[in-house]
Amino acid sequence: MNLIKKITIISLILIGSQVFAQLDNKQQIIKTGTTAAQFLKIGVDARAAALGNAFTAFRGDLSAMYWNTAGLADIKGAQVLFVNNDWLHDISLTYLAFAFDLRTLGVIGASITTLSVPEELVRTVDEPDGTGEYYDVSDLAVSFSYARRLTNKFSIGGNVKYIQQKIWHSTAKAIAFDFGSLFETPFNNIRIGASLSNWGNLMQMTGRDLRFSVDPDPVNEGTVEFINSLYETDEFPLPLMFRVGISGEILQTDQLRLSFGLDAMHPNDNVEAVNAGAEFAFAETFFLRGGYANLFNVDAEEGLSFGGGINYRIWGSSSILKIDYSYTDYNRLGGVPRITIGVKF
Repeated sequence: MNLIKKITIISLILIGSQVFAQLDNKQQIIKTGTTAAQFLKIGVDARAAALGNAFTAFRGDLSAMYWNTAGLADIKGAQVLFVNNDWLHDISLTYLAFAFDLRTLGVIGASITTLSVPEELVRTVDEPDGTGEYYDVSDLAVSFSYARRLTNKFSIGGNVKYIQQKIWHSTAKAIAFDFGSLFETPFNNIRIGASLSNWGNLMQMTGRDLRFSVDPDPVNEGTVEFINSLYETDEFPLPLMFRVGISGEILQTDQLRLSFGLDAMHPNDNVEAVNAGAEFAFAETFFLRGGYANLFNVDAEEGLSFGGGINYRIWGSSSILKIDYSYTDYNRLGGVPRITIGVKF
């Protein structure tokens, strides 16, 4: 048995064991709420969201920068992607990314992700109606990417990211890395992908909001009236995520294509789960998609999703305008629509 077949079989076993383990698992220990920078777990684009986040083994799309950087290796020319949507409960999510190929040297790119909430009144025990000041909360991730084909069937990629969380005058910062690989098997060109996201240092809040003054002895008078003090905050790890996925074409002709995706996920702050999705394309111009996220995670809010898209060649040029839409059901939290706009030069 050659090396290619061994890699294929091992990857399929990993995904299969993940599914059967969830079917047989009656007791689960979760670590919900034990990691920082939860915004890093939000899918950034409409296409992958419509596929139920089953995107680890897809390639040639700029959003692969988030799901599996190795998928960037198939980009030709340059691509730009922009997302600006309302998230849950008036939270705003913005994502901007671009990448271009350097021919034999590979593909490089960069992205910016921001998550912000509207300003709120500062309230205290003494002034529950507000002090007249306002505070804000925001998250930021800046990523630089590189991907390259090592052979015509195998590609690798990675990100280096700067991460920041801010609450009023206090911030937490971290540096993290993503790693990914993508392999096209000889079995009907089935693709197998694997990625590790958000491997980095611990995050800890620091800033002037954590400083305060205290009277060490409020009953007796003395020479020391106040002592400057500092709240000690805990350190929290990043939401580390390991994904293994497969994708391929159930149907492919000159005009029609039906692709599927299946991902198994292993996070460090939740139970294992499986994402599944399918995409139907007509002439690589019109698209219909559907999927389901977090299969076997009974406590997950994110679930059923669907959407579509269109690729339109800009008149008088070879550039293609890409518009994708998705709607994801978040159960008790409501639904989240996404619109992604991209240009392929």
